[in-house]
Amino acid sequence: MSKKTKIALILITSTLCFGLVYVFTYVPPIPKEHGILDTTLFLGKGEKQPLIVAFGGGGGGNDWSRDYVKVKRDSLNNKGYALLAIGYFNSNGAPSSLDRISLDAIRDSILSIAKNPKIDKSRIILMGGSRGGELALNLASRYNDFTGVIAMSASNVSFPALTWSSNTSAWSYKNKEVPYVPATLKTISPALKGDHYTAFSMMLEDKEAVKKAEIEVENINGSILLISGIKDDQWPATEMSDQIVKRLQQNNFKHYYSHIKLNGGHIAPLEHFNLVYDYLDTNFKTK
Repeated sequence: MSKKTKIALILITSTLCFGLVYVFTYVPPIPKEHGILDTTLFLGKGEKQPLIVAFGGGGGGNDWSRDYVKVKRDSLNNKGYALLAIGYFNSNGAPSSLDRISLDAIRDSILSIAKNPKIDKSRIILMGGSRGGELALNLASRYNDFTGVIAMSASNVSFPALTWSSNTSAWSYKNKEVPYVPATLKTISPALKGDHYTAFSMMLEDKEAVKKAEIEVENINGSILLISGIKDDQWPATEMSDQIVKRLQQNNFKHYYSHIKLNGGHIAPLEHFNLVYDYLDTNFKTK
């Protein structure tokens, strides 16, 4: 190998190393849209309607305001429930990325909308799938305003922001980052290949980080329904939901909780939405 070739390789290697260091140490600024949400309220029939607050997942946008869930949304309204669809990132006016989303702002917005005279603000149920399930559990574990959680294909820990560097938390609470399980260098390869399941599984190998980032679900002020697909290819939702149940058992959780495992993938809970209706009929019955 010639001297020029060696020098070129050293320069290339140094540039790549510098690039990696930059990517993993650069912290993006808090966006000016921080705390802004995209909300749409769908009222059901009757007075004193329980409020279901619905969050989408890691794709962003305001999923529960879209046409593809209209049948489910309308059925909830027809059963006497109000539904508040919230887009918390990549949605009209909201931050563009899932990065340090303000839990306080979401809670304040929900309570403000729940002042509607047709809503029973003593019965607010948070419902989310995937990263939205992670959000629902984080909210309910910190504020006692919420009396029910429906977490579909969810996690028992907080994960990083969906940014290039993934070196900040997805959530913030009282202007501080919520502890999260970091994405290490070895997760880059599967993530670039679209193998999210392997990337998330690798993150969960850091037991110390998992312990710090575990959501304190025992603090939730109401019942919990967990639904997961045992063939989930996005992340180990069934195993993580099992960890939620384990934590509830260890802390003698006083409210109702259940984990229903389906023979399906990441979206299996939406394909078996009758389970949500059953949970609501049992725990938040309307007149």
